[in-house]
Amino acid sequence: MKFDPNMFYIMLALPMLFGLTLVGEGIYQLKHYESGWVNVLLGVVFVIVVIFGYFYVISTSFP
Repeated sequence: MKFDPNMFYIMLALPMLFGLTLVGEGIYQLKHYESGWVNVLLGVVFVIVVIFGYFYVISTSFP
């Protein structure tokens, strides 16, 4: 599989922005004394999954 810039945006950039948005929203809620731990936790898990998925695709694409 050849490296395609569109695949980079679909697989890494957009999901990473979504995960960071979840983390930011959770921190904002925690700052205002609301419960935001779920958002922070889900955001961190989502970012970790995206990073592992990226390295998996890169390792299988380039022998």
